Amino acid sequence: MMDSRLPKLLFVVLATYAAIHFSSYYLKLPDVVASHFDGRGTSNGWQTKPLFFGFFAGTLVLTVLIGFVLPRIIPAVSIRLINLPNKYYWLASERRAATVESLSSYFAWFGCALFLVMIFAFDYAIQSNLHAEDRPDPARMWYILAAFFTFIVVWIISILKKFLCLSQENLRS
Repeated sequence: MMDSRLPKLLFVVLATYAAIHFSSYYLKLPDVVASHFDGRGTSNGWQTKPLFFGFFAGTLVLTVLIGFVLPRIIPAVSIRLINLPNKYYWLASERRAATVESLSSYFAWFGCALFLVMIFAFDYAIQSNLHAEDRPDPARMWYILAAFFTFIVVWIISILKKFLCLSQENLRS
């Protein structure tokens, strides 16, 4: 069984870091900030500073919902509504608690990864606003997205590896 305490702790550390890091920039930013950039790093969307930081708070809430609230809903959902390989086996009463804990851990790691991408994206926007003449290299965001895509592939494979295959011992029980 996977333990979800480590990713939960990591998420709290990331959220604390983000709050401290980004609050230190609030007063330094202009009232209207570039908030969206094309693939070459050219700004093509703007927001007021409060809306920009409000949007960041919204991404925090969204990642909490995806990473930590969604898995808590699983026990209340009918098995027929859950899309999981071999779900009748994994969600049988004798395995349901362990399965939900495993899914909680998987989703918590996903929430951490998603929030980390958001932190990097918002930091990119902030640095671009503070250093308009010497903006960060847009390749940085492409590397971050490539790393996130790699994480998603590994994440999906690990979920499928756990839930797709039933060992002969599992099939006998």
